[in-house]
Amino acid sequence: MPPNQQQPGQPAAAPPQGAPATNGRPQPPQPGQPSPPPADQSEARTPAPPANPNTTQNSLLFSELRDNMIIMNDGSFRAVIACKSINFDLMSSKEREGIEYSYQNFLNSLYFPAQILIRSQRVDIGPYIERLTNIRRDQENMLLNVLTDDYIDFIDTLSQEANIMDKTFYVIVPYWPMGDIDSIKRGSKSLFGTIFGGNTQQRAIVIGHEQYEKAKDEIKNRTDSVMSGLFQLGVKCVQLNTKELGELYYNFYNPDTAVREPLGDFGNVTAAYVRKGEGEAPKPHLTREEDKDG
Repeated sequence: MPPNQQQPGQPAAAPPQGAPATNGRPQPPQPGQPSPPPADQSEARTPAPPANPNTTQNSLLFSELRDNMIIMNDGSFRAVIACKSINFDLMSSKEREGIEYSYQNFLNSLYFPAQILIRSQRVDIGPYIERLTNIRRDQENMLLNVLTDDYIDFIDTLSQEANIMDKTFYVIVPYWPMGDIDSIKRGSKSLFGTIFGGNTQQRAIVIGHEQYEKAKDEIKNRTDSVMSGLFQLGVKCVQLNTKELGELYYNFYNPDTAVREPLGDFGNVTAAYVRKGEGEAPKPHLTREEDKDG
């Protein structure tokens, strides 16, 4: 008997698994078996965009500048006092002892934490050289012109070879409405969380009117206490206002740009703006000629 011929009375043999269908027709999938994916088509998947991307505003530790104060993200307040330096090396031994004892009494008189900040910033010699060039242009004496050229070259060479730095001194006065010690611990945790990417969203700070007025009074009392103590040391100081605080943050976050593009005077800046009016819009007034044409 031929091997491919079927005997009468025997059931037809099922094709082996994975064999092609007979008569050129594909067999439908069996119940309970998943249909295989097409061989030539691949499933395209697009990555989902991040839900909360990190922005520059989320990395800032303060929320607002108002009334000569800095409102931080944790609801605390800061005031900044700028101080001038004194030449301690040129003083006599008795003057040095007096300054040291006065500084010791100043530290012991503080009933709140304070931060002393010393900032070093490179000095831009460009405006000074430009002023010297203008003076040389208006000078008619040839000898003075030659001496001015030599001095300009000396200053330019010195600024390129050495970093001419300028130091500024600040005292930061903080205030936490919920208390100093516990708020310092919570503030340190939020600081490390912000630095290492823990806080991805900017939180809205809600401060009541009474709490805000109390913070203003407490900040004023603390700044007056610090300034009076520094005056006893012979250190001249002044509290920075809102505009000066904005310039300070701008210089800190943009050290290179702040030298070339400083902030302008916002008091002299005027701009026209359009505000939506209340009620219905007025109807346009038609002239006689337009009324006749209509």
